[in-house]
Amino acid sequence: MILTRGARVTGAVLSTLLAVIVAGWLIRDAQAANFGQVWRFWALFQDARPAARPTTSSTDLVLFVVYVAVAVAALRSTAAASALVVAGAVTIAVRLPGLWTIGNRRMESAYSDDLRSRALICAFVALAAAAAMIITAGAGRRPPADSYERTPSGPGRGAGVLAFLALCAAGSVPMAWDIRQAVRYPEILPDWYVGSDRIAQYLTGPPPGWATVTLFLLCVFAGFSAVVRAQHARSFGLVAAALLLPGGVFGVARIAHYDLLDHFGELGGELQLNLLSWIFQLLAALVALIALAVPGPVPAPGPDPWAGGPGPAPLTPPYPGQQPPGYGYPQGGGGFGPPPPPSQPPPGW
Repeated sequence: MILTRGARVTGAVLSTLLAVIVAGWLIRDAQAANFGQVWRFWALFQDARPAARPTTSSTDLVLFVVYVAVAVAALRSTAAASALVVAGAVTIAVRLPGLWTIGNRRMESAYSDDLRSRALICAFVALAAAAAMIITAGAGRRPPADSYERTPSGPGRGAGVLAFLALCAAGSVPMAWDIRQAVRYPEILPDWYVGSDRIAQYLTGPPPGWATVTLFLLCVFAGFSAVVRAQHARSFGLVAAALLLPGGVFGVARIAHYDLLDHFGELGGELQLNLLSWIFQLLAALVALIALAVPGPVPAPGPDPWAGGPGPAPLTPPYPGQQPPGYGYPQGGGGFGPPPPPSQPPPGW
């Protein structure tokens, strides 16, 4: 299935709206806190000294790139429907906790009333736009007009297996660290996952545990979609890999900033595992991006194991007295299904 022209335009407009919202918050941080210091704050450098507390995280920067890419894909790509769905689903997952965390006491002490009011309004608008994107992707689908119209294709066989291994492994690493922290510090549950006055978080972002679970579920879903070469696998996998990148990039930046590899043998076992996790997450995200960047071969007509519907009907032999298709002018069909019966029965019927 592909999208109608109206659905494509609507999806592109909604994705652009989300990109504008995120860009507004990024520009605010760049002006109020100096973007160089914001970058260091995102990387958790101890010497970061932003003039004002940033409202965004590195996830917002990735989401901005995703929204711009989805807006372009909605107008031009055969995978427009799955791109709109994954962008909408991720937006809902990231912005939903803001409805109950923006107004808590910790936010009141960290951000002004004006900022919190604008953040709450933007959260509602983002959620509405994200839901509209998913509805548009579902309601605007149509079958191909003919056999020559391109349809979405999943990853190749080898690329799908590689993406499955990279995404599932890389998504499980932060989840494993999260579980270990929850076991070690049970007093933070369930605040670590749903937010509270005791948990620090960015104004526009979700609680840390919520973000980790969201990324883990997205990576696992995208990984299994890739290994079965589903049509939506590339869209979900590329977004999952993009969201994995900041953790690996800033982890490696911390390693270089503090020269941790030079003193690797002097570090404790847990910190050594942390360093290896950051490097692995970066490499796995890059592998998944490269594996899913190129579409695989277009699947032959047949049932889609994820769509649940049958493929195009097979051609049937021509009716008696009717010329077989393949030469001369078209006989009036759309390229699929049996040819229409003759208006009058042939002689001797």
